Amino acid sequence: MIPLSMADAGRPQIIRKIGGNPEVRRHLENLGFNVGGEVCVVSTLGGNLIVKVKESRVAVSEELARRIMV
Repeated sequence: MIPLSMADAGRPQIIRKIGGNPEVRRHLENLGFNVGGEVCVVSTLGGNLIVKVKESRVAVSEELARRIMV
């Protein structure tokens, strides 16, 4: 497992684990990040990641991306 922030762009990944406190996990789940779901890094901009999750594109900070293990 590696953090989403280290995943290769353009390659679909399966979310294995979501870390952080319950508030952070709930926020990520509301954005569509669920264990077992598919996520794909589209690009990296200034430390932030643009990711495709559930047919939507979402920007997440590198700090949040480090809590998503793929």
